[in-house]
Formats: sequence, structure tokens, C-alpha cells
Amino acid sequence: MRLSTVILPVRRWHDGGRDEWLRAEELGFHTAYTYDHLSWRTFRDQPWFGAVPTLTAAAAATSRIRLGTLVTSPNFRHPVTLAKELITLDDISDGRITLGIGAGGNGFDATALGQQAWTPRERADRFAEFVPLLDRLLTEDAVTSEGALYSAVEARNIPGCVQRPRLPFAVAATGPRGLKLAARHGQAWVTTGDPKLFESGTPDQSVEAIRGQIKKLGEACDDIGRDVDELDKILLTGFTPEPQRVLESLDSFVDFAGRHFELGITEIVLHTPIPDSVFAADRKVFEQIATEGLAQLR
Repeated sequence: MRLSTVILPVRRWHDGGRDEWLRAEELGFHTAYTYDHLSWRTFRDQPWFGAVPTLTAAAAATSRIRLGTLVTSPNFRHPVTLAKELITLDDISDGRITLGIGAGGNGFDATALGQQAWTPRERADRFAEFVPLLDRLLTEDAVTSEGALYSAVEARNIPGCVQRPRLPFAVAATGPRGLKLAARHGQAWVTTGDPKLFESGTPDQSVEAIRGQIKKLGEACDDIGRDVDELDKILLTGFTPEPQRVLESLDSFVDFAGRHFELGITEIVLHTPIPDSVFAADRKVFEQIATEGLAQLR
């Protein structure tokens, strides 16, 4: 199992922001991700910086840790421009970028460009076009494609990614259409658990829900003749029942991680603590988990 972290882009780079990414590398996390939003929930009226520039700065400041989004969505992105940014970011990082990508939701990003929020079906339709086109843009020198929602006309992406044939996709999905995209295009699959259980469910119910998601992912892989074991399975914590327990103590983390490792989860992602927020946690416990958690799990 791998242990990673999410660093929300809430601090100025020269006022603690850079230090967070350097510390993540020092602590030995496999990957440091950040959200790709224009703003997010309870942080809406607080500082919030862009994902791609933040990751570019992090790539220049670090040398070993992988970096990525968790997750990018079509809400305010287009495959053509995103591909160019990702190829550049992959180059600056010398091949350390993972693209977490999902269908998006009804948050502030959904209407920030002036459009009406898309329905779940519309988000699924866009996701179904966005991911395959982005895949092509990152693997082919020149792409022309006319879709119902996204098009590219002689879009050039030379020299392509440092990682070949392209940087890896970690596809966030729980519905049947999204799971098919993960099976076909993903090098990893991402879940936050079942959102219906967050407020009123139990940890046992959450484990069973994730077990069911992994089973459906396996079925989607079977449909195209792919071995589901080829995909990493990433759990972003903080959205399952009793989220505070994960970072309550080293023992509680080991219990949580062990139960999900048995399901087939291969990477657990913890939020770097942010005081006075929904992601508040004891920094000492967080760092103890980072340095000792996986050894305890073994």
C-alpha cells in the first residue's frame, strides 16, 4: 500500500505554501496532490490558488515526490488547453505527474463561467467525451476530432509527455459510465466512498459500499478484457463516516488502512491538516502516521 497526501492551495507560496510541499517530500509520501477547483465549499471566501501553477512551483521545489490533481474536471477545463498544460507540467517535473480526473459536481466551479450547472447526465456525457479526447491529445503529436461537446482542430502537442505513452490517469468514478472510462483509460481508480453514507452511515457500511464499487470496477474491466489488478485503487479520505478517526491516532489509522487494504485499496490519501477547518487535525499525529503508518500496517 502507498500513502499520499492532499495539500489544499490555501497558503501563499512564500508564506508557508512552499514549505508544505517540501515537508510532504521529507515525510516520504508517495504523491502530493492538490484539488483542481476555482474555490471549494467552506474555503470559498478564503485564499485559494490555482492548481496548475501551484503544481508547477511544487515540481520546481521538489525532486522525488510524485505530484498531481485530485481531481480535475470538465467544469472549467477544455481538453486541448489542459493537455498543453499537463505536457508542460510533466516536463518541468521530469515525469512525476499524475492526473486525477472526474466528472465534476455542482459546486462553485459548475457555474463560475456563467453557465447553468449541468445535470448528472450532462456531466456524464461531457466526461465521456473529455477523457478519450484528452488521452489522444497526450499521446499523439497532432489531433483533429469533432465531438458533440469537445473538439480539436490540428491541435499540436509536441514533444508529448516525459512519461510514455502519457502521464497516468487516476479516474474518479462510481457510476457505470465513469467506471467504464476508468477501465479503458485509467492507470488508477479513485473513490471517496459512498457520499450517501457520509453523514448517517457507519464505517462498516462504508467498507461494504467500497467493496461493491471495486466489484463493479472489476466488472467494467472484464467487459473489455482488462485485468482489474492493473489499476491502482486510490481512496481519498475525509469523506467516509467518522472522518476525524482516520487521523485521531496511529492505531486508528492502521485500523482504517488495514480494513481498506483488505478490500484491494492500494493507495490512501490523507489531507494535510489545515487549522480551523474541516481538515483540522493534530499535526504531530499526521506526521507520525506519515512516517510510521505503513510499517505498522505491515
